Amino acid sequence: MKSDPIKNHKITTAVQHPSPHYDERPQSAEVSLLVIHCISLPEGQYGTPYIRQLFMGELETDAHPDFAILRGLRVSAHCVIHRDGTLEQYVPFDKRAWHAGMSRYCGRRRCNDFSIGIELEGTDHSAYTQQQYEQLIAVTKALISTYPKLNRRRIVGHQDIAPGRKTDPGSEFDWQTYLNAL
Repeated sequence: MKSDPIKNHKITTAVQHPSPHYDERPQSAEVSLLVIHCISLPEGQYGTPYIRQLFMGELETDAHPDFAILRGLRVSAHCVIHRDGTLEQYVPFDKRAWHAGMSRYCGRRRCNDFSIGIELEGTDHSAYTQQQYEQLIAVTKALISTYPKLNRRRIVGHQDIAPGRKTDPGSEFDWQTYLNAL
């Protein structure tokens, strides 16, 4: 990444797709948590346009039988990192993306209020690519240098803030390698 990788709460190297699925953070909420997720639509299929369509509110839920449960769902993440390392940003970091759902971290509810959500294209039970780890590390370093309350001890998986409800990024995510690289 360039020396100033984040400008106006956007990653300068990311493809920008402004999602309509976000709102303002509460005035007192500062970014202090990074949540790692995974997504693929349909599950286990990569390189499809469906993630972008979901986050943009354009997904035709009749396009695949698995999409029926997504009908009417309004979700987003701040960023998506695809299998080849391509980075897309959907919501500026100073806005509240709708990625965590019902969640709790260190006694605080509504993690969307104070977190950034990054989706990795993948599944809970498949390995991630080297390109994804490299991009995730670069983005994480940029976020830590931009948002002072964010640090490597405040990075969690979706499963950590929504236990019993979510399992991503899954058992194949290499936390040790990722965190050691920070």
